[in-house]
Amino acid sequence: MCLTLCVCVCVCEIVIVFCARSVSQVPVAEGKSVQQTVEMLNRKLEQLGAVKQGNFCVDCETYHAGAIGSPGQPPKFLYVMHNSEAPLSCFALFENGPCLVADPNFDVLMIKLKSYFQNAKSNKVESRGARYQYCDFLVKVGTATIASSARGITVEVEYCPCVTANDCWNLLMEFMQSFLPSHIPGVPSMFGVKTDGVYSPSDTMAQYLELFSKLRKQQAATGSGMR
Repeated sequence: MCLTLCVCVCVCEIVIVFCARSVSQVPVAEGKSVQQTVEMLNRKLEQLGAVKQGNFCVDCETYHAGAIGSPGQPPKFLYVMHNSEAPLSCFALFENGPCLVADPNFDVLMIKLKSYFQNAKSNKVESRGARYQYCDFLVKVGTATIASSARGITVEVEYCPCVTANDCWNLLMEFMQSFLPSHIPGVPSMFGVKTDGVYSPSDTMAQYLELFSKLRKQQAATGSGMR
């Protein structure tokens, strides 16, 4: 008797509206630690009149697709991400590929597919911190960690009235200058490749993935230099 196993993945339609936002890495202030710099940025926001509205968390787990070390084949990666702003969604981003948006049961599916996708737990990246509201802007200052070790600072700024990224970049940059005087990030790469211009939750996750990848490379370079 032949048994066939069918696996169903539920891909959900996002109903939450994500307005245009920028995600960037902020350097640690000279003579300060990561935590001290985060606290300094939080104080600057509070001095502007921003009001704290809870906390946020964005995480990213790396999976090796297929057999690791297959001869003649470069490694392929799948990144599974979560965002506290979209608690009922799970984001799966393929390296240089599309973004799949599914319900939280996708995490259970990844466990069942562990023979095909192997979790590189030591590469888990997480950004966690406070949310601040200032007029029409929502700001999140987070401490980025790799395997529970602080590796950098993330700043996410959202302009709530606008869903078209290219229409409000100048406004986002002007606002960021008010509390990031020494570091103004460049235009996110995804702003220039969107065809319809309408911002989506996947765009935020793509920005975080790009930032997390930079942190991993910085950690690898630091580790190589120490050996």
